[in-house]
Amino acid sequence: MAGRGGRGLVPLLAFLGVMAYSLSMAVVSPALPLIQEGLGTSAAGAAWALTAMTLSAAVATPLAGGLGDLFGPRRVLLGVLAVATAGMVVAASAASLPVMLVGRALAGVGGGVFPLAYTIIRETVPPARTSAAVGLMSSMLGVGGAVSWCVAGPVIDHLGWRWLLWLPVCGLVPGWFAAWWIVPEGRRRPAGRIDWWGAVLLAAWLAAGLAAPTLGAHLLAVAAVLAGVWLAVEARADEPLVDLRLMRLRGVWTANAASLLSGFALMGGGVLFPLLVQLPASTGFGFGGSATQAAMLQLPSAVGMSAAGVAAGVLDRRVGARRVLLAGGVLAGAGLGFVSVAHDAMWQLYAGGTVRGVGLGLAYAAVANLVVAAVPATHTGVATGVNTLLRTVGASLGTQVSAVIVTASVPDGGGFPAEWGFVLGFTVSAVAMAGVLAAAAAAPCRR
Repeated sequence: MAGRGGRGLVPLLAFLGVMAYSLSMAVVSPALPLIQEGLGTSAAGAAWALTAMTLSAAVATPLAGGLGDLFGPRRVLLGVLAVATAGMVVAASAASLPVMLVGRALAGVGGGVFPLAYTIIRETVPPARTSAAVGLMSSMLGVGGAVSWCVAGPVIDHLGWRWLLWLPVCGLVPGWFAAWWIVPEGRRRPAGRIDWWGAVLLAAWLAAGLAAPTLGAHLLAVAAVLAGVWLAVEARADEPLVDLRLMRLRGVWTANAASLLSGFALMGGGVLFPLLVQLPASTGFGFGGSATQAAMLQLPSAVGMSAAGVAAGVLDRRVGARRVLLAGGVLAGAGLGFVSVAHDAMWQLYAGGTVRGVGLGLAYAAVANLVVAAVPATHTGVATGVNTLLRTVGASLGTQVSAVIVTASVPDGGGFPAEWGFVLGFTVSAVAMAGVLAAAAAAPCRR
């Protein structure tokens, strides 16, 4: 049945699938306090509803990319969408925290849509339009987060928090049927096998590292040991899950470093905006805004990120991905730096947030195009999977670091966070974008 709907619709389908997954990843954040109350758990327990999906996605993303390279992207895409949909249904129906976590972990498998979508675009979109398509695809993760905040208020107010979890299902179910009908089989490697030991070790050290801020710093040592074992296994494997030789390519390692830091800046700064808007005006720097006002602050950033993702494809053909990445780093860093020193009026938050969104849209598009251009077509899935994985890890670290900084600014006697916590949080994210500039300076000049 594949391809009956016309190959011209394949990129649109890929965008919708990625958007549905991005929404399912981000939609829990606005509902965390309500999940805590509804399931009778602690704040830390509710936070695991986000962490569980992040951990699952971190492992599933490169694994799905490798499976797509080996068996063809269509077959793996159908499986990934089916598991993700089932997971969201379980999470939305959960009556207890353990069931919620199981559902969210299954939903995290949907992270595989990113490398699979890149592979499908590379095979179905004409070369002259590939950069623009990849750029738009790369911006979808950030757009999904912004959209989740925009819809959270009305959905919670009128339907209840569980409908935030049902919302992505409305996109995933038709997405599965559309993928079955439209997506062609695609190319596959003539032979090969999956490095399951590599996948298990990857899952182990990522889980330990990402859980360390919540469960204890001792897990960092565990993660370091397991990562060393994983690297040794991958170096000796005939067909590793992650080909370390590919990771050493100049266009790949620079893009991966930039992806990690951009992910940090996306969520590190993004967590702070709604908190700042909703702090009482009595603090002297908060705005006393509603959840809806905090949500609307994300809208210009989302629009800017999407527009920049498309524009980056055109710029990539004219000036190269390296210069696009440099521009993205400058803009995102400038937006975050501006807000760190100027946050007395809402227009300043809108201006800084929008510039940040445009910069991140350019950066996300550039790193994806750097990776796609640097690796053979038969390794697109696994290479872009690792790049997306690092973006996810960076986003998780950004969320946790910003939360720690703001929490540390709360006075010993309790109360609201101090202004310096927000200033430092925005500054740290701006510094992360300075690291992106360093990675861009080391990237190849042109494809």
